[in-house]
Amino acid sequence: MPVTVLLVDDEPLVRAGLRAVLAAQPDIEVVGEASDGAAVIPLVRQLRPDVVAMDVRMPLMDGIEATRALLRTVSDPPKILVVTTFENDEYVYEALRAGADGFLLKRARPAEIVHAVRLVAEGESLLFPASVRQLAAEYGDGGGNPAARAAMERAALTEREAEVLRLMARGLSNAEIAGRLIVGTETVKSHVSAVLAKLGARDRTQAVIAAYESGFVAPG
Repeated sequence: MPVTVLLVDDEPLVRAGLRAVLAAQPDIEVVGEASDGAAVIPLVRQLRPDVVAMDVRMPLMDGIEATRALLRTVSDPPKILVVTTFENDEYVYEALRAGADGFLLKRARPAEIVHAVRLVAEGESLLFPASVRQLAAEYGDGGGNPAARAAMERAALTEREAEVLRLMARGLSNAEIAGRLIVGTETVKSHVSAVLAKLGARDRTQAVIAAYESGFVAPG
């Protein structure tokens, strides 16, 4: 089955460019488009895409609020890939905080766009870990978020789960973590699932954001 994608951007040329790049791939299908975040929820309910590629800045409802609304109201929501002009943008970090799974630069090369969609759909590694780390360093309270620290303490991760979270924050995939720890990939998947459950995180990105904001992992 192909990865199905919904494109949300107020610029028709951006949508057309993304559609051309993604539709050329045999394993990706663009199932719909929208020009504002306000249209996301009804289209997601209608089309059930695997991934929503969504502009972070739109006139009526931006990508941050659309992400919050989507995760709040839709059961089994799609992965959310925020599309942005500027990499080092507080809006991007707020979208990640709100629950987005990763971000993509509008100036990205076609191969990078395709890779981002596939990686977010798979959900087994962190998209652009160095960039997420930089965003956390600039906008993530320097590990001084009391709520994040309290949540990390309540999670009571085991030593192995803590090790897995640190490797996740470095951007390692399940297979790479398995190789580093000399265990099977299924064992890593179990540890990742346990980390997400204990932190109440939707995915790896949210777990890593929590790790940075709690000071469990230093973003620098």
